[in-house]
Amino acid sequence: MSEVMQPEIVVAMSGGVDSSTAAAILRAQGRRIIGLTMQLWNQRRLAGRYHVPDGVRGRCCSIDDVYDARRVAEHLNIPYYVVNFERQFEEKVVQPFVRDYLAGRTPIPCTLCNNWIKFDELLVMACQLGAEKLATGHYARIRYDAGTGRYQLLRAVDKSKDQSYFLFGLSQEQLGRAIFPLGEMTKERVREVARDHQVPVADKRESQEICFVPTGDYAQFIEAYVAEQGNGQFLRGGGAVVTKAGEVLGKHGGVHQYTVGQRKGLGIATGQPLYVVGVDAAAGQITVGEETDLYQQSCIAREVNWISIAPPEGPVRVEAKIRHKHVPAPAKVAPLDEGRARIVFDEPQRAITPGQAAVFYDGEKVIGGGWVETVPA
Repeated sequence: MSEVMQPEIVVAMSGGVDSSTAAAILRAQGRRIIGLTMQLWNQRRLAGRYHVPDGVRGRCCSIDDVYDARRVAEHLNIPYYVVNFERQFEEKVVQPFVRDYLAGRTPIPCTLCNNWIKFDELLVMACQLGAEKLATGHYARIRYDAGTGRYQLLRAVDKSKDQSYFLFGLSQEQLGRAIFPLGEMTKERVREVARDHQVPVADKRESQEICFVPTGDYAQFIEAYVAEQGNGQFLRGGGAVVTKAGEVLGKHGGVHQYTVGQRKGLGIATGQPLYVVGVDAAAGQITVGEETDLYQQSCIAREVNWISIAPPEGPVRVEAKIRHKHVPAPAKVAPLDEGRARIVFDEPQRAITPGQAAVFYDGEKVIGGGWVETVPA
């Protein structure tokens, strides 16, 4: 690629309205951009091992999405390519997703994809193409603090669409090379801008499911994937469903089918609502209890990344989220050894779940986050 044709910015294009609008905005600014779509998962790979209804075929990360992204690139008159990261995606996202569920945890594959695919593999490719930045359609903002010399991750203006929770694992180098053109906009405004630029997918509906689980049935996908790998013995079906006091209430079909806070699908009738309050994969046991049993006041997080601030030497006051849709709650975070931290909430929180992320906020600023490892009994 000649120096004249070198892009300033690579845009990760999924075929949806958000990334397409991000590309349109940058193109309108006169930036030299190139569109890349990541091929991450073959939706036909597990065909025959589990049923995908026709109504959900061709959704997120499908051939249709590649076609839409290419249409947008042609409309914007920018170079466009599809890059294959299927092997990396399976190793760094799909396999950890399966392992976590089999271990009794509830994973967040979107965060793993951001950490290890979009802002790692794709960012490396962007640099190889000579680009200085990687732009995505994420709803989040980045600000440089000259006083600390650090890039800060901020919540999006549109709090209902904010995706900063999924970006807590990014490094300073990754933040410094990232651009989020939609961070200052509402979703409604994004669609207006898309229509103004006559973007072909301006009215395309959003895709909510995990890209490699188009049916939304995680347990079914895990069973199909494990069967394909010839590791069916790891499903550990037929364990006990017990109360906190140890009373056996019935049997379950596998720990991968349950997550903390779950009420439906227990197959147990006791005359009162029961919720999953614990998953012990080693014992193959599901513990159930009343809703009040779901409330805990503390947890330990591992692999904590202090994204917007230098690692603190002592406890810091934050507002912490333990799920994407969780309202940030006042808490104290105390750093521990080996990249861990203890989070103690001012008030007990519902369903703190191993495998999810605990993300720390100071107002609009994301100061850090880590993976929930343990929750006191």
